[in-house]
Amino acid sequence: MKILDRYILTQFIKTFLSVFIVLMFILILQAIWLYIKDIAGKDIDLITIGKFMMYTIPVIVPLALPLSILLASIMVFGNMAENYEFAAMKSNGISLQRAMRSLMIVIFSLGITSFVFANTVIPWGNLKQRNLRRNIAQVKPAMAISKNVFNQLGDINIKVSDKTGDRGQYLDDVIIHKKSPGRSGNWRVIKSEKGELKSSLKSDIIQLVLTNGNYYEDLFVNDPRKRASSPFVKSYFETYTLNVDVSELNDVDMDKENVTDDYQMLKINELQTQIDSFSASYNTQKDIYNQTQLLKWSPNKLTDRVSKYLDSTAVKKTFFERLSLNDQKRAVDVATNKATQQIYSITARKEQLQREQVRLNKYEIEIHKKYVLGVACIILFFIGAPLGAIIRKGGMGLPLVVATMFFLTYHFIGIFAEKSAAEGAFPAWLGAWMSTLIIFPIGVFLTYRATTDQGFFDLGGSINSLLNRFKKKPKSPTTVA
Repeated sequence: MKILDRYILTQFIKTFLSVFIVLMFILILQAIWLYIKDIAGKDIDLITIGKFMMYTIPVIVPLALPLSILLASIMVFGNMAENYEFAAMKSNGISLQRAMRSLMIVIFSLGITSFVFANTVIPWGNLKQRNLRRNIAQVKPAMAISKNVFNQLGDINIKVSDKTGDRGQYLDDVIIHKKSPGRSGNWRVIKSEKGELKSSLKSDIIQLVLTNGNYYEDLFVNDPRKRASSPFVKSYFETYTLNVDVSELNDVDMDKENVTDDYQMLKINELQTQIDSFSASYNTQKDIYNQTQLLKWSPNKLTDRVSKYLDSTAVKKTFFERLSLNDQKRAVDVATNKATQQIYSITARKEQLQREQVRLNKYEIEIHKKYVLGVACIILFFIGAPLGAIIRKGGMGLPLVVATMFFLTYHFIGIFAEKSAAEGAFPAWLGAWMSTLIIFPIGVFLTYRATTDQGFFDLGGSINSLLNRFKKKPKSPTTVA
């Protein structure tokens, strides 16, 4: 390896690692701040918090890695251009392409590594982090009840409008949905003006003393035809004590993995297997929907058929007209109910098909995103390196601003494109690759401008050529005979 290659590699690797570590630290803090409401007040030990941070690292790499490459390349090549090192290289016959050659090998290797990382480590990080967050959410919180949200405690859901007291033990406007044994749904509702937590929140029993409230309970009837008219129980109480067993919340296994099939947790081969399964199910449901859609029950077609029947049989009085008024009303009600049920059924099936299509698109997008990460790292290098040579400014000032602008543009385009593709606005592969396809011509353009010793935009030459068009041309001299 020549001295020049070793020098450029050393400068780039040192800058890249410094930027990458700083960005990872910032993004980890941002992730902790984002999920602080799930962690704070849960009596979580330091080992669990350390695991959460470790699982978060692979998840934020797709943000930190491309930005680090872009910023490091701008800083290194901008610093070399600012110190006239490129001028010294060119005076010795070394072009910009030759200076970038050693880094190209490193960047292409990094792109391949990024693909492997996106296909193995990132799904593992999403799997571990998602399930750890889910398990932390099930832990009994130190402040067991939060304001203005429903909190799951044992077999009840409780919501309060305000909490007072030194321990937050006094509750206002309490609403409780209590589950009934052997039945699903909320059959019991308790409302009270005031409430008080009598027991310690660290115990296995939370005791709630409610005052000035009402108790509602729907009575369960086995006969489905009588459920619509089934009675309910309503009572008023001045004081009501409710004991909630939360011992199970103290025995949550933090390493338990309940969710394993989310699209962000799967590798390419697993995603492809899921796509094949979803496609078969989606096509089956779509065929059923096409057979039962409303277009096949067109009123015009039905009217034509009835008219032909009446004409062919010479029926002077329809069957409906022969019925009594009560029977006609009943027939109309039955027909209306059946038509309404059919409309609801078709609408529900259509919405289900749309959800299945969105899920199928997300799985397809996730496959392409694993390739996009490595390609984006390569393209952003070919944007950053020429851009640094053009702006001729090192350090963390202007390069940081320029890199942030480019990366945010790239990132937001990717987000909008993925969401639109998931909703079916355009193909899934285009949604995953759109941001990369947009910045690719920019990389080609900047590389060309930098290798030909031109600025970002040659405004001076463009303006001069434009002004020359409006200048008066000198008259050609005439010859006198």
